[in-house]
Amino acid sequence: MTVAKLAQDPHRVSGEREKNLEVAIGREVRAYRRQKQITVAELAKMTGLSIGMLSKIENGHTSPSLTTLQSLSRALSVPVTSFFRRFEEPRAAVHTKSGEGVEIERAGTRAGHQYNLLGHVGSNASGVIVEPYLITLSGESDVFPMFQHDGIEMLYMLEGEIDYRHGNQVYALKPGDTLFFDADAAHGPEVLVKLPARYLSVISYPQVG
Repeated sequence: MTVAKLAQDPHRVSGEREKNLEVAIGREVRAYRRQKQITVAELAKMTGLSIGMLSKIENGHTSPSLTTLQSLSRALSVPVTSFFRRFEEPRAAVHTKSGEGVEIERAGTRAGHQYNLLGHVGSNASGVIVEPYLITLSGESDVFPMFQHDGIEMLYMLEGEIDYRHGNQVYALKPGDTLFFDADAAHGPEVLVKLPARYLSVISYPQVG
């Protein structure tokens, strides 16, 4: 069924939401059980539920009643509402169409280094900030292997060829190559072997505050 047809079928939408809720509850029950180092058999004995029923709940294959959730909350020493917390949390997504990435200047940007930010999600439940960039190096680009900043960075080469320095090592990057590194060390393109060169840069660092 297409998304359009799904949107026109409220019963199907309701069913999908109910299924997602079952999966969310099951995930939380399993997480709390494992956190307390309780086996399925032990939890079954504590709650009076069968092992088969608990397995169905944890795998999101059944919708537990309020009475069942209360039994689980008492056995796991958590509020009933804790089984729903991740289901109700908002989740952000950013869709950037081809050619619509915002061109920006980052600290340390050099002449000819074009940065297009492909999306950005600020405060989020994961506690991690991720910034994806499309970087283009043209014929006027100058080399600068001395970028330094907090976090972890991943490069994925799309076009062209460059020799990329990270600390004391230099890596020859060609289309399809990936480089993953600690961004606190000095890094950046040292030799522009084949231009134009384009690569994805994904930077992640802890969320502050």
